[in-house]
Amino acid sequence: MAIPYHLCLSHIFLSCLLALCCFSNPALCFKTKHFNLSTMEIRWSAAGATWYGSPTGAGSTGGACGYGDTVSQPPFSSMITAISPSLYRSGKECGVCYQIKCTAHPSCSGKPVRVIFAQEDHARPIQHILILVERHLVGAMANPGQEGKLRDAGVLPIEYARVACDYTGKTIAFHVDQGSNPNYFAVVVEFEGGDGDLAHVDLKEASNKTVDGWRMMQQSWGAVWKLDVGSTLKPPFSIRLTTQYSRQSLVASRVIPDNWQPGATYRSLVNYL
Repeated sequence: MAIPYHLCLSHIFLSCLLALCCFSNPALCFKTKHFNLSTMEIRWSAAGATWYGSPTGAGSTGGACGYGDTVSQPPFSSMITAISPSLYRSGKECGVCYQIKCTAHPSCSGKPVRVIFAQEDHARPIQHILILVERHLVGAMANPGQEGKLRDAGVLPIEYARVACDYTGKTIAFHVDQGSNPNYFAVVVEFEGGDGDLAHVDLKEASNKTVDGWRMMQQSWGAVWKLDVGSTLKPPFSIRLTTQYSRQSLVASRVIPDNWQPGATYRSLVNYL
């Protein structure tokens, strides 16, 4: 059956109009799809784990991510692990949340335990994925009353899977580095829900009213991000975060006040979950 000539012309016209629309403004035609860890299926991978520290230790004294004493306080609550360089990835995995479980040992409960990556294990070869788990976390993976047997097992075969970080009731915090001054600003970013990782951090001075007035910060080390522009920065500052896993962004508006102090922690009103 032949298609009427006027319908062909209409179809061609609409196709051209849609193509022009997409070319001139892609946002009108396409919606970016974000991956969401909280809804994705958990995928387990094999690893080895051993323990260090005391049964009630915090799991870190600041470590390679720069979290300091916060690791022993909620919401981290000492659920901290150290990881090999192949997982640490020069600090890109700081703050990422995982579940770990053991099933290969008779004393394993098989129940997953949620942990946060906040330390690097320099002693292991880069190709060897080994999660160093604080002693009390090894006990948390054991059947009741069998914690000691699991701790005595040496390197324990385990499984690990990345999951969304859930800090219900907690907003993202910014701990100002002690070395910060009017010309140099650095912060530790803490308690990011969802992905837990960061690809980009940007800072904007309140005096800059332009849409594109964001200054890109650099990852100094671990979870510490810095801005060194060689001139006086004018607070208050807004900070924009973009996650690495799903590329989602949010803005902590004017989170750093006029009278900010090195060593102080400032809490935002936002989080990803």
